[in-house]
Amino acid sequence: MDTLIKGIHYDVSETTEDFINKKLKKLAFAEADITKLEIIIKGEKSSFVLEANLHLRWKKHEYFSVKAKKLYPGLEILFDKLVYSVKKEKEKIVEHH
Repeated sequence: MDTLIKGIHYDVSETTEDFINKKLKKLAFAEADITKLEIIIKGEKSSFVLEANLHLRWKKHEYFSVKAKKLYPGLEILFDKLVYSVKKEKEKIVEHH
């Protein structure tokens, strides 16, 4: 799984990268199925827009977005969405085989 963490109007700190890398462990069950994951953190005046672009090996692409006043709770929500979506996609693939 290729992972890219990028900040727009926000400097991604080592602490933030470490937090995201810990959250990536939640997706370990699907590591072979995820080809690329981009995490984009956009800093706004008093909030953050957190985005994720997920690419799965069966050519499925999904986009997620969360707006949050605080960065880390927003990242928690974003990763919950990612995990839920990947589990659903894997279930669909298993059902078809």
